[in-house]
Amino acid sequence: MSLDRRVAVNPYDYLPPVPDFDVTSDDIVGGTQLGLDFVHDSAGGLNRSPHLAWSDVPEGTQSFVVTCFDPDAPTPAGFWHWCAVDIPGDVGSLARGAGASDDTLPGGFHVPTDMGVAAYGGAAPPQGDMPHRYFFVVHAVDVPHLDVDASVTPTVVSFHLAFHTLGRATVAPTFAH
Repeated sequence: MSLDRRVAVNPYDYLPPVPDFDVTSDDIVGGTQLGLDFVHDSAGGLNRSPHLAWSDVPEGTQSFVVTCFDPDAPTPAGFWHWCAVDIPGDVGSLARGAGASDDTLPGGFHVPTDMGVAAYGGAAPPQGDMPHRYFFVVHAVDVPHLDVDASVTPTVVSFHLAFHTLGRATVAPTFAH
């Protein structure tokens, strides 16, 4: 059964404007269907975070936050699938699977997603729903550590990012099953 609703807006269009920088991936491409490697096991996938690499970051970048957000989830607030905080400013990529735990990140830590786990949680839209967009975003941050800890939500992290983001790189694949 398909839910009869409109596609949500791009949530990043409503944030204060910041410069873009480059993000690439060996695993995902904007506007194309995610492979099952990056889909949650509840939807038939392997629940791995994709490889991401970034470059041409803004001057003054001291750390990064990497997130994955689904604005098309059937909730008023979308759905957070990933939030890795305080990745050191000299890091330029995350390997496939780096979102498995804090131990697999090259520094920094995860905060719990809307799935309730402090790790990457792959795409898992309702069966038969329209394709959902998954915004993988690398945020260049002007401080080495956001003033948050591992107990906060991605929404709280995003609030802090509103005051510390120097630039943003985005790739948004889709998924439906």
